[in-house]
Amino acid sequence: MTSDARSTAVIDLDALRHNAARLARAAGDAELMAVVKANGYGHGAVACARAALDGGAGSLAVASVEEAEELRLGGISARILIMSPLTGAAPARAVAADCEVVVGSAVCVRAIADAAAHAGRSARVHVEVDTGMGRLGVAPADARTLADSAAAAGCEVAGLMTHFATADECDGPEAGFMREQLIRFRQVVPGMRERFPGVIVHASNSAATLRDPSAAFDMVRCGIALYGCSPFGGDPSDDDLVPVMTWRSRLAVVKPFTSRMSAGYGRTWRAARGTWVGIVPVGYADGFARDLSNRAQVLVGGRRVPVVGTVSMDLLAVDLGPEADERGGEEVVIVGRQGTERITAEEVAAWRGSISYEVTCGVSPRVARDHRG
Repeated sequence: MTSDARSTAVIDLDALRHNAARLARAAGDAELMAVVKANGYGHGAVACARAALDGGAGSLAVASVEEAEELRLGGISARILIMSPLTGAAPARAVAADCEVVVGSAVCVRAIADAAAHAGRSARVHVEVDTGMGRLGVAPADARTLADSAAAAGCEVAGLMTHFATADECDGPEAGFMREQLIRFRQVVPGMRERFPGVIVHASNSAATLRDPSAAFDMVRCGIALYGCSPFGGDPSDDDLVPVMTWRSRLAVVKPFTSRMSAGYGRTWRAARGTWVGIVPVGYADGFARDLSNRAQVLVGGRRVPVVGTVSMDLLAVDLGPEADERGGEEVVIVGRQGTERITAEEVAAWRGSISYEVTCGVSPRVARDHRG
């Protein structure tokens, strides 16, 4: 951590390469597409894209044309798929950035076809089939019609895709829905392969890649597991994944508290006995959510200490205990390992009733990123 940083997210690119190689093995003969949207799930898109490609990914996926342009400006020449709908000038920018795009409606097809024709080029599109996600894409029965219209408009139909709604649920009432989606998708695939030889068929996200190798088709799209988080909400090591981010800060101030003294807005916590309270320069503006107040823990001196009081925009308080010998300047680990203890993004997510995606994506830009490896 740099001496002047309030907090730093250390990004272990060797760990990311390991995870990419792990996912590539799980994909078998299918290509690994590394999903680096949302600034690489909060880890830094360009550096993570390079590491993923080094680790075995063959292509990249993003959500917006701005994210694709960032990769191109960063010197990345690999294939990039833009997965969310494009409006306004975005189709023309996508064509200029030499990106492939997902289309799930006639409106999307027309927008990208017109932009490509204006540029004197042919757009490469991936037809999205809604097999049960209920967001984007056409019904399975309409996939061939949409693909034919894209081809007639001068587009190259490069891919056929769907997205699983419950791949991360291995138990429970919705665990079988992934299988239903697969059945619906597989009914579309043969006709599309016959009509468009060489079309790339893909469906699996991180969870599906690790859960069901038979769903890999020609390519898998992996995001959260690439960053060493479990798509199932458990321990990443169970799937041989190594967490990529360690979020660190330091104790800015350590103060003696007597019984009944309070810390933070609203006096939501009061000391039950004499203790030492440390103030950490991290708050909800940094991505440490306010709903972690009085329920989270951090690591100090190789031990877990509770977050106490209401998390504010820029600061949080921790109860170091009556025997603490810290007096300021000591390292605080918010996510990651310190000594023999560790706090995972999955654990932070559980305290919030959320998922690890939100934890890493939520680490704000004012937290310095330190890419290593």
